Amino acid sequence: MTAKALMIQGTGSDVGKSIITAGLCRLARRQGLRVAPFKPQNMSNNAAACINGGEIGRAQALQAKAAGIAPHTDFNPVLLKPQSDRTSQIILHGKAINVLDAQSYMATRDNMLAPVLESFDRLATAYDLVLVEGAGSPAEINLRDRDIANMGFARAAGVPVVLIGDIEKGGVIASLVGTKSVLSSDDAAMITGFIVNKFRGDPNLFTDGVKEIETRCDWPCFGVIPWLDASARLPAEDAVALTKPTTTNSGKIRIVAPMLSRMANFDDADPLRFEPNVDFDWVAPGAIIPRDADVIILFGTKSTIGELAFLRAQGWDHDIIAHARAGGHVLGICGGYQMLGDIIDDPRGVDGVSGCTKGLGLLRVETMMNGTKTVRPTTGYCAITQKPINGYEIHVGNTTGADIARPMLTLSDRHDGARSQNGRVEGTYVHGLFANDQFRASWLERRQKGASSIQAYDGAVEAALDNLADGLAEALDIEKLFAAARPPGWSPALSDF
Repeated sequence: MTAKALMIQGTGSDVGKSIITAGLCRLARRQGLRVAPFKPQNMSNNAAACINGGEIGRAQALQAKAAGIAPHTDFNPVLLKPQSDRTSQIILHGKAINVLDAQSYMATRDNMLAPVLESFDRLATAYDLVLVEGAGSPAEINLRDRDIANMGFARAAGVPVVLIGDIEKGGVIASLVGTKSVLSSDDAAMITGFIVNKFRGDPNLFTDGVKEIETRCDWPCFGVIPWLDASARLPAEDAVALTKPTTTNSGKIRIVAPMLSRMANFDDADPLRFEPNVDFDWVAPGAIIPRDADVIILFGTKSTIGELAFLRAQGWDHDIIAHARAGGHVLGICGGYQMLGDIIDDPRGVDGVSGCTKGLGLLRVETMMNGTKTVRPTTGYCAITQKPINGYEIHVGNTTGADIARPMLTLSDRHDGARSQNGRVEGTYVHGLFANDQFRASWLERRQKGASSIQAYDGAVEAALDNLADGLAEALDIEKLFAAARPPGWSPALSDF
């Protein structure tokens, strides 16, 4: 049996494609459909490890969770992980295959279409419905040649498209109508309708706006989605989410994290950000790390040596070292763990910038970068409290030194991480630690302020997905929207819409 498929594209980035796709996955699952997410090409340093040993974008992992299935590399066959302003690591079917600059990748991107279609075809034979998410916007017609992320994929696979416009950004009529005006007639014909997202206030006030778009584009409207609070309670893939303001409340554990330039897997922070007993803040470039912080966390990065240079340019190295010397707690995750050590040596530039540099010197460890990338889910327990953990690893580099004799974790096959002699500086390669409720509770308690109100993080994410699905069901004509899905190979010439 071949699945039906529907593609969600947007008039721009951050219009809500990922979140809406996740909500639709949950709604399809409720209807008893075997549904899978799919994104042909993603660009993000926020990645998830799959059971089959590869990595995909975190957004597709969240969509898989909404669909009730485990993450798989077929859900995101091409993942681009920026290592510098000009280069990205190319992940194909979950495995790193190359590092290219933008011009080189764009010149050869059409070579990726065949493996993208291979993944899609496998999903189409295994599921009832495949919900495809585009990337950026199809209106970027300067990138249409060799496109595999939007209309290039939709046309090649024969998948009808729904276009999302973001009214919060302003100019939603122009963005939707303008998108159609710049598309070729063949590309525009793939669009079967549109959605207006992030509306605040009475949607009836936009009735005339909907009519204008329908008239000018000759597309039906599947609905106007209000601003859904549930979306703010879900892990975000894009760095724009880091800039949301927070407020400081006395009596809570104050945790701060520098906003690194190539930060990866920053959703490790989400269970802490949403924790009632924690006051969590991102420290923007140019700002000073607050002296009243209880804990500083250095999250992962796609280029450890390059990130160290960025960190030092902000003066954060002095702030972090002073914090540790004053008895404060510091945690490094993955690349952050490597930066806390004495030396990072990357002679071949496998992690971005080549060279050998001194770390922050807060852990007696040294890291040698190698060409082997570790990508795997992992289980174990805290080496101090014995609390169980589930997480995942995505890193290059082998870390050795005196402080690994005091590991942070005991995994199923080995020890992981390191702790300083006084126990206040810790490092680990394992992502996803704080999503483990027991571990998070004990870790916060050991920060010297009791964690009196620990919430179940996985349950909170599941509840947010359900609330998101409820909001979409109320705002959209779901029956009409799902009816727009067609078996792969569909063509507008065969349209019966």
